[in-house]
Amino acid sequence: MNHAAEYTPDEIMTIAAARKFRDRATCFVGVGLPSIAACLARQLHAPDIVLVYESGAIGARPAKPPLSIADEELAETADFIVSVPEIFSYWLQGGRIDIGFLGAAQIDRFANLNSTVIGRYDSPKVRMPGAGGAPQITTGAREIVVVLRQTTRSFVSELDFLTTARCKGPTTVITDLGILETHPATAELTLTSRHPGIDVDQIREATAWPLKVSDSLRETDPPTDLELSTLRELQ
Repeated sequence: MNHAAEYTPDEIMTIAAARKFRDRATCFVGVGLPSIAACLARQLHAPDIVLVYESGAIGARPAKPPLSIADEELAETADFIVSVPEIFSYWLQGGRIDIGFLGAAQIDRFANLNSTVIGRYDSPKVRMPGAGGAPQITTGAREIVVVLRQTTRSFVSELDFLTTARCKGPTTVITDLGILETHPATAELTLTSRHPGIDVDQIREATAWPLKVSDSLRETDPPTDLELSTLRELQ
């Protein structure tokens, strides 16, 4: 049985992100929705994923989503702790990260990201935390998953600031409306799945560029009872 009409847009977005975690893969994750998705995946289908956090925790097994990358549970449950320089030089630059999970404030049609400012850099409407490790993650990880809500303010025709250039490997963008993937030839984001109850026109209206749609567009599998109940217990 599925709660087809009883889940929120954020819940299907988080569950769709959790499904991207592959068991035994080495995954670089941040706090927020990516970390919630990681905890959900560990409990449901990927008990042996290796979670890597920017603070230096390798193989952490948090029972609940950490409040920050410095959350003590990450250190207490990790296989080992390394220095931040080692995270970037050995793990990321060494090509040891299978998938990196990121958030952003803005994304363009080629999956470049902005997490620095909204508006002009020298006189911004909003100043945000900035890059963190995101540029190194997109450079070093084999694959990237970006999780963010889809509106014309976040899916923009031109970034206010280029914080993080796109990954050379495949990028999947999971939103509250559907799933987009970079086209292997053009690298442009293409809609490959729409969430139940969401039509293509609705997704196009939430995108500030002419959105490409896959010829084999599918519908995202709705959350199962187990996925929903486990996610709600985590939160």
